[in-house]
Amino acid sequence: MTVQPIRLLGDPVLRTACDPVTGSVTDWGPALARLVDDLIDTVQEPGRAGLAANQIGVGLAVFAYNLDGQLGYVINPVLTVSDDEEDGPEGCLSIPGVTALRRRATRATVTGTDLNGDPVTVTGDGEMARVLQHETGHLRGELFIDGLDRRDRAQILRSFRDRAS
Repeated sequence: MTVQPIRLLGDPVLRTACDPVTGSVTDWGPALARLVDDLIDTVQEPGRAGLAANQIGVGLAVFAYNLDGQLGYVINPVLTVSDDEEDGPEGCLSIPGVTALRRRATRATVTGTDLNGDPVTVTGDGEMARVLQHETGHLRGELFIDGLDRRDRAQILRSFRDRAS
């Protein structure tokens, strides 16, 4: 089991869009399988619901999730969301100790592939929808605080800086 350290706010890898995993399944090799294993191992730590590859320093479009007995991963995820939205509490492993209300779609679906190149579809409502949106946002170089109003975002950034110093 390889639990990887989480990159924190301020690390440039978190603000860099991840590259898609390209080539054929046979090109992917053991490095991609190790990445998936690391993501799965790391997301299974208590209190974790999702983890994107860039949060452990790897700039590839892969994330893992672990919520309500559902554990898995998606390579090259493509997100679709419902039109209806709701506010809900959200936090981020890369911004520890911070939670804020964030508006998200109430239903989300991610499609992508697994290590065998087989199609994967994950659909969720409520918290799972939030996790799917949050992790695909990470893969685009976004953090959940980017969707907050300016005042709330500034307060969180100030609080995080104060705790870090």
